[in-house]
Amino acid sequence: MLEAQKHRRMQNMKCYAYIAAFAVFQTIIILVFALTVLKIKTPSVKLTSVTVDRLNSATTPSPSFNMTLTAEIAVKNKNFGHFKFDNSTATVSYGGTAVGEAFVPMARAKARKTRRMNITMEVTSERLSGVTNLSNDLSSGTLTLNSYAKLSGKVHLMKIMKKRKSAEMNCTIAVNLGSKTIQKVECE
Repeated sequence: MLEAQKHRRMQNMKCYAYIAAFAVFQTIIILVFALTVLKIKTPSVKLTSVTVDRLNSATTPSPSFNMTLTAEIAVKNKNFGHFKFDNSTATVSYGGTAVGEAFVPMARAKARKTRRMNITMEVTSERLSGVTNLSNDLSSGTLTLNSYAKLSGKVHLMKIMKKRKSAEMNCTIAVNLGSKTIQKVECE
């Protein structure tokens, strides 16, 4: 009888040891999952392509330009949850002065996907006053513009965790005035 009780107690102890080992193993798996998959990263945004729809420029009597640009913005979400961002504005500047704006509508970039959207920018030199390089740039045939946008929103992970993140875009656009095309687009 004593032998049977000892044997049964040993089996119970083995069972408890297996349960404890399984609980420790599950805790380690959950911890690794939380530290790798659930780490929230900042989404990125950049201009993937820009086309010139309309372009007028003049060097005399006063240097000026007026153009309509269509740009494709790509919001890359590297998270395991979607990134929902609010309405924003993309600003185009020349020599540090804003010369155009475009409305960026609120949208949602799905988990581990890239959301692409087209925006139209009206760019004009009317806001520029006393910029001495404008005449030289227009005469050279290449106009360098900077584009900036900040998309603020929330990353939603597993419908439980929400974290505010902001994606910023800072791009340089070189416009060839002679051929009325975009020479290059570089984003940081």
